[in-house]
Amino acid sequence: MNHGTAGVKVVSILGEDYSIKAPAGEEQTLLDAALMLKAALADTKRKYPTLIGDRLLVLAAMNLCSQQIEMKKQHKEELDRYQEQVSATVDTIAKTINQG
Repeated sequence: MNHGTAGVKVVSILGEDYSIKAPAGEEQTLLDAALMLKAALADTKRKYPTLIGDRLLVLAAMNLCSQQIEMKKQHKEELDRYQEQVSATVDTIAKTINQG
């Protein structure tokens, strides 16, 4: 295994082979991404058995993007809640110090 150089991985999607060059140390991320896409494709194919080729690929990609947006939204809401808690705690501490 030669470290420091980009590795070319062959990823098979919908019967097509793609040679994708992964940046050094990112090979596993590339393989995980391919697995995630394949899972999304299989899932989409189950729901819409008549879809093939580009249409199937686009719908699967849209599903993945939607999930990504939802996760970001949830993450932001959690962050906002956390910020509020921190602010409230800081306010309480500030009041306590000011009274002292």
